[in-house]
Amino acid sequence: MSNQNTKGAVLLAAGEGRLLKAFGDEITLHLTGEETGGKFTMWTEITPPGGGPPPHYHLKEDECFYVQEGRFGFFLGGQWQEHGPGSVVYMPRSIVHTFKNIGEKPGRLLITTYPSGFERFFARCAEEFEQPGGPNMDRILAISAEHGIHFAES
Repeated sequence: MSNQNTKGAVLLAAGEGRLLKAFGDEITLHLTGEETGGKFTMWTEITPPGGGPPPHYHLKEDECFYVQEGRFGFFLGGQWQEHGPGSVVYMPRSIVHTFKNIGEKPGRLLITTYPSGFERFFARCAEEFEQPGGPNMDRILAISAEHGIHFAES
């Protein structure tokens, strides 16, 4: 039996992780900055048909998408491209991008942002979406700006 250093190791069983709901999406946080020492955040996002964020860019994070289920359109470099299961799309920070579920069923993405921090943005937005009467969109825009996320024209 070898003596392995497991300090900082994380093992999450299927179905485990913190669940957040906002923007019509459901995300399950798998790894956050707390577990990765601030290196990255990883989550599964389930997006309904037609769902996806408006065009935006991040000042703080690079973002990587792995399509697990469904068909998604990704906007990058001024163009839309369609991608299905097994596709990987990388969006560097400061590049205007978005995605949209173009299928007829909910789609599933595994998303990773580098460095971590996106989980705090989404958790704050989820709190706004839980408010009676729905979210205050001016507050959502303010939270976005505080986290270096800005909306743009496609």
